[in-house]
Amino acid sequence: MVIKIAATTLGETAGDALSMSLNLGYIVSTGIFAIIFAIAVATQIKANSFNKWLYWGTIIATTTLGTTIADYVTRSLGIGYAGGSALLVALLGICLMTWQKTMGSIAVDSISKPKAEVFYWTTIMFSQTLGTALGDWVADTKGMGYTTSAIIFGFLLVLIALAHFYTKISKTLLFWSAFVLTRPLGAVLGDFLDKPIDHGGLALSRFGASAALLVFIIVCLLVFKQRASAKAH
Repeated sequence: MVIKIAATTLGETAGDALSMSLNLGYIVSTGIFAIIFAIAVATQIKANSFNKWLYWGTIIATTTLGTTIADYVTRSLGIGYAGGSALLVALLGICLMTWQKTMGSIAVDSISKPKAEVFYWTTIMFSQTLGTALGDWVADTKGMGYTTSAIIFGFLLVLIALAHFYTKISKTLLFWSAFVLTRPLGAVLGDFLDKPIDHGGLALSRFGASAALLVFIIVCLLVFKQRASAKAH
């Protein structure tokens, strides 16, 4: 979970670095990250065994792509964070229903075919995109700020963890709920790092913050043992 939150935070800072700091805009940045995402997913599907570097590299690809797509939908299309979140909830729901109807299950431990893996990574990408819009909606539109928003999403994740251990709620439902919620947590943490001080941030360099997060993720991957079952997390 720690690596996942760091990866989503990196997705926010790296996505903003390309689209804003380098001034490439959301469309060009989305195109670049989409190519990286497609290559990463294709490589992941072709892999014969679990590779932690490949897996988490693909996760980071989904977070950066999700950041620029969400920003384009909510800002460039002019539908706002609430409208963008509603649209992305619908797209995520359609993706999950199509996956369920096509493969018979959306449980991550049932993934054994390339088609199921395509659904898996597409769903993750939509969940990352939704999470970005949701985080911005709570922090900015609702005026909660970055710190309060981080506490809110962190608390919700704790509730999901408790539900996992102490209730009979579907583990698949809890997994995807947690996956969606880690993204807005990462989004508000990323914004907290690089937004101006007068906007409630620390005004750190997006490139510097991204580099520090990447180093942190690499250290975690070197220190903590990764299992093949991590594919479900």
